[in-house]
Amino acid sequence: MILEDVSASAAVRLRRSLLSVPAGNPRALEKVPSLDCDGVILDLEDSVFPEKKMEARENLRRFFGQPPLAGRDIVIRINALSSEFIEADIELVAELKPDAVLLPKIGEAADVLTAAAMLDRAGTPEELPVWAMIETASGVMNAPSIAGASRRLSCFVVGLNDLRKETGVLMQPGRTYLVPWLMQVVLAARANGLDVLDSVFNDFRDAEGFDAECAQGRAMGFDGKMLIHPTQIEPANRHFGPQPEAIEEAQAIIAAFALPEAQNLNVINMNGRMVERLHLLEAQKLVHKAQSIAERKKRS
Repeated sequence: MILEDVSASAAVRLRRSLLSVPAGNPRALEKVPSLDCDGVILDLEDSVFPEKKMEARENLRRFFGQPPLAGRDIVIRINALSSEFIEADIELVAELKPDAVLLPKIGEAADVLTAAAMLDRAGTPEELPVWAMIETASGVMNAPSIAGASRRLSCFVVGLNDLRKETGVLMQPGRTYLVPWLMQVVLAARANGLDVLDSVFNDFRDAEGFDAECAQGRAMGFDGKMLIHPTQIEPANRHFGPQPEAIEEAQAIIAAFALPEAQNLNVINMNGRMVERLHLLEAQKLVHKAQSIAERKKRS
């Protein structure tokens, strides 16, 4: 299958697989460059004991001293805004300049504004993106206002472990009683032009269950998934990446709209099927994504 370049802006950020890596684990950090995930979330929060926070920050300083990982998101998850560790974490973010900073336990728009103000005072670039963990009942209920809170905000990450604990919803196959909340988060993200990542799957030994949850998440509109183990990277990339048949269809749509007779049309007949110009934009985005994946494979 040949991928034709459809635009000069073909490169896009891939968010199929974001692996959470404990900042307190030097061995795990050393393995990151060899992994095929689209990004890593370097965790200073839940995975690091309070007495190890300072050591974890030093680990991240060493990690950022290595050559950058081209084409992959390097995100730092800081501690909660109300914690005693937040000032030191913000200073670290300003120093290391990651691709984004992930805010845990965001419950309302004011939380994002508070974090943005702290980042401003620390001297971080205005373009440094903020990601928000939606993992509380208030976070789900306030997702629409949170999504529009700041120009820095670029991505939602769902956290179901804390949400289940707070609400009492049991862990069940298919996430039956969680689906309405998940869709509410996806809708809020899309209405504000944000990316949105599905929650972790806790049992990394259950390959069948992980496959099913990835397929569900993709069908629900998530861009990718937050991961807890390297074995989850390949299936996440497969499920959330463009499928060969979808790429071929997208290229056919692009080619059809490129014909001289279609230049001024908003709707065309393609093999007996009505195709609108909005489908062209979707097709271009999908092909751009496939091109980015192919380019990274060449570099690896």
